[in-house]
Order: sequence, then structure tokens, then C-alpha cells
Amino acid sequence: MQPGEREGARPFMAEQSKTESADAAAPQSEGGKRVYERSTIEFPYNDLNDSVEIAKAIHQNAGMSCALDQLAAYLHVSMTGGAFNGRVANAGTFRVAKRSGGMVTLTPVGCRIVDPSTEAEARAEAFLSVPLYAAIHDKYRGYTLPPPAALEREMALLGVAAKQTDKARQAFMRSAQQAGFFIHGEDRLVRPSFTASPTTKPIELPPEQRADEKSGGGGGKPPLDPLLRGLVDRLPTADTEWGLEDRVKWLQTAANIFDLIYKGGGGIKIEAAMAHRSPRPE
Repeated sequence: MQPGEREGARPFMAEQSKTESADAAAPQSEGGKRVYERSTIEFPYNDLNDSVEIAKAIHQNAGMSCALDQLAAYLHVSMTGGAFNGRVANAGTFRVAKRSGGMVTLTPVGCRIVDPSTEAEARAEAFLSVPLYAAIHDKYRGYTLPPPAALEREMALLGVAAKQTDKARQAFMRSAQQAGFFIHGEDRLVRPSFTASPTTKPIELPPEQRADEKSGGGGGKPPLDPLLRGLVDRLPTADTEWGLEDRVKWLQTAANIFDLIYKGGGGIKIEAAMAHRSPRPE
């Protein structure tokens, strides 16, 4: 594993290598065959704002998850080109959205990045989720960044293909600015600090329940995962109209979240089917 590389990075690398032909450097000859140099550390070709745009498009139009063709429509682009697939892969590199089959689902970081009250902090977290950016931040923490040419050489040493260091550096500089790391100047990376503040008023528990929580007794259930909590919050109230298509979308989103937060086999597909139902009681 290269410096700063996060576990689980390779699936996004595989996706990116398929959709971004520019990742290959100039061909070299080896035994009469053309051999391309490829990057061995994960990094995006587009900047952080592009991935934030994808997260907000999902949130504003579908909630937490949507199909690839839906996302392309939200972004007003074609889903058949490599550029669209590259953008989705980059959103995965920033850990803002996760692609699973034909669906794209917001991650916990993506859920916070679409919330204005937590967006700034989530942007900083997304920036450091990129293995290349984390490696540079860790190495130059407390020091000034080297000039552009030297920074590109550093990126090459970390595993960026020689022909891609310029693009990698430009995306890095834009993303650092968009994540708030250049607030003290573009010659040094300083992680922004945030003051934690509750977005909602804490729920007052009865005295006996507070005592039970402190003692660790009562067999209380662990807190619900934020992704599931957000999905449950989107359920319509009882006795309201809820179309079949929206029901299927909600159930498919639940299945995608299960794949994200639980271990074991996944790949559940929800489809509408004709079914008879009993008449509602009067």
C-alpha cells in the first residue's frame, strides 16, 4: 500500500482506469508490446466541487440513492461517455458517493456535505479521504508546500504516473482551496478547525432512562445508522398517497444502504409486480 492510500481504494481505481484513458502515460516498448505506465495511488481528475455537485444532485432529486441514468439526467449529461463515469468514480475517490451496480448512493460524508450546517467540515474530511492528498498533507504538515514542479515530482514519487502529475497537481490545488485548506495561503496546507454545535435541541430523557443509560443496563439497542435514520425520516405519514414508483425507489435505496453498512452478500433488486390486496377496513 502506498503512502496515504486508504483501504478499499482499488475498486475506485479500477473504475477510474476504465473511464479515464488519460491515466496512461506515453507507451513504452517491452518485448515488442506497448506498455503503459499507470498510477499506483488513488487521486481524482476532477476537483472536490464536482463531486459535491453530484452529491447535491442526488440529494435534491432522489434523497440518498438513484440509478446512474437518473443521475445523468439530474446533471444534464449523457451517461454513455467516459466523462460521466469518470465523475462518478471521482465522487467515490472523495468518499462522497458509492457506486454499486447501476445505483449511486450517498455515503455518510456525502450526507453531511449536502447539509449546509455540516458541509464545511465534511468537505475537509472528503479532501483527506483521497490517498494522494492525505499523503501530501501528512508529509508537509507544518511546512510550506514545494513549488509546482517540485510538488509534481513528489506526486510522481508517491505513485502518480509521470504524464499525469500536472493534472493531479491542478486538481489538488483546486480541491485544497475548496476544502478550506488554503485559508492561511496557498503555500501551506492547514486543516480548518470547526466548533462542534448541535443542530437540534437534545431530547430530554426521563430520569429513570438517564440513570439506566449511565449504568449501561436495560439492554438498550445501539443507535440507528445515520443512513437508515435518514431513509426512515423520508417515509410519508400514514394515510397519505404514496405512489408505486416511489415505494420501489425507497425499498431499492434501503437495499443499497444494507450493502453499505452490513456484511454479507448483497445485490437485492426491487421490482414492482401486480398483486392483489385485501380491501381496507372501514
